[in-house]
Amino acid sequence: MEIYETQSEFGKKQYWLLSLVLLVLTVFGTLAILQSLFFFLVPILFNIPLGDVVYIIGGNYDHPNARMALLFIQVSGLSFWLGGYLFLRFIDKATLRIKQQVVNTKFNLALLVIPLLVSFIVMNSIIIYWNAQIQFPEFMSAFEEYAKRTEAEAMRLTTYLTDFENFYEYLASILVIGIFAGIGEEYLFRGILQPKLHQYTGNAHLGIWIAAFIFSAIHVQFYGFFPRLLLGALFGYLYLYSGSLFYPMLAHMLNNSLTVTLVYLNKLGIMEFNIEEATYADWYIMLIGFIVFLVSFKLFINNSRKLPSDGQMEKSF
Repeated sequence: MEIYETQSEFGKKQYWLLSLVLLVLTVFGTLAILQSLFFFLVPILFNIPLGDVVYIIGGNYDHPNARMALLFIQVSGLSFWLGGYLFLRFIDKATLRIKQQVVNTKFNLALLVIPLLVSFIVMNSIIIYWNAQIQFPEFMSAFEEYAKRTEAEAMRLTTYLTDFENFYEYLASILVIGIFAGIGEEYLFRGILQPKLHQYTGNAHLGIWIAAFIFSAIHVQFYGFFPRLLLGALFGYLYLYSGSLFYPMLAHMLNNSLTVTLVYLNKLGIMEFNIEEATYADWYIMLIGFIVFLVSFKLFINNSRKLPSDGQMEKSF
């Protein structure tokens, strides 16, 4: 079960809307402050004129230090963690009982996350392919054009960020895209938002899927929405059954880092991997992936430590 204990009036069920609004304002306020700070630090750290930083953010990647500058700005994504912490500490006056979460973390469960995630990625490939092929009716053509444009812009940025010129850029990407993003996003979406939605709806599964929906939507990439939704739900269930944020954080970091690593290996000519191409695995590989996923997930649930009841949340189990 998720761990989230609050004594604040804002944390009570009747104030759910106000609480969520305050969470959004805190997180995005923190994001705005950090991005502004990092924006003005880029000229100092990377010897890029301030005017050129604006062009880089706008999509002009001609400057030789543009990649590292953009990765540096991406570190502001830690505002998901910092903003979440500020909300937790000063507004909701809540605790995640980190010591208890550490107790709930087991090495054998951490190992299970690897086959569980890899098999999920194999199965999710068909959803990625399907989502990328979606076409809208004529009356939604404006939205389709917008969705394709934002997807192309996001892909162009991702392709540039992962077009590593050396090993150090690869390591920087692992740190920023893999580790920082995994920690920050899971702390906010699974650590704070999911248990609050669980409490408000009275249903653990609704909490997981609504949090996963918001997690996917906030990336503003429709043509990757459904596979990211399923990924977010997987992270949510890892937390629900284990009572430890370590597992969804680990899975998230592995997922992002694996993609970055495959791109780097492709760059080195060791293996073929095209991040821009939406393909899916053969049926027999997908079948194997499905079996591995079921076995891994079942073992994960069976070996997870059962937590004591957590007040109101126990009603939905």
